[in-house]
Amino acid sequence: MNIIFGTSADTLPDHYIKLELDTFCTADEGNKVTAYCLIEKLALDEFATMESYKKIHADLIDAYRNRYWHYCEQAIEGLMGKWNGDLDTFYTDLLTRVKQHKENGVPNDWTAVILKDTMP
Repeated sequence: MNIIFGTSADTLPDHYIKLELDTFCTADEGNKVTAYCLIEKLALDEFATMESYKKIHADLIDAYRNRYWHYCEQAIEGLMGKWNGDLDTFYTDLLTRVKQHKENGVPNDWTAVILKDTMP
């Protein structure tokens, strides 16, 4: 698995599966950049369901941005172990964030963008 940032994800060979992860920006909310995971080799038994997994993953990212925490939990549970397990650490981290947001709430202006002091 590889992780790439920004528009470099737009010029990939077709044999990669590209999955959006998170969006980052500097503290002044400028210079936003999106991180993507690249899956190159997929287990043979996952080919038949790959498009379904891709849709669930995309829906998960959208649900997270829109604060649909229950869907996020369900999707993460279903996606754990998929993609050869390459995204399990991301899914675990995202689930931790979802649980924190459910418990503590998020501000009205929350955008799901992760603020960083410096960009990669």
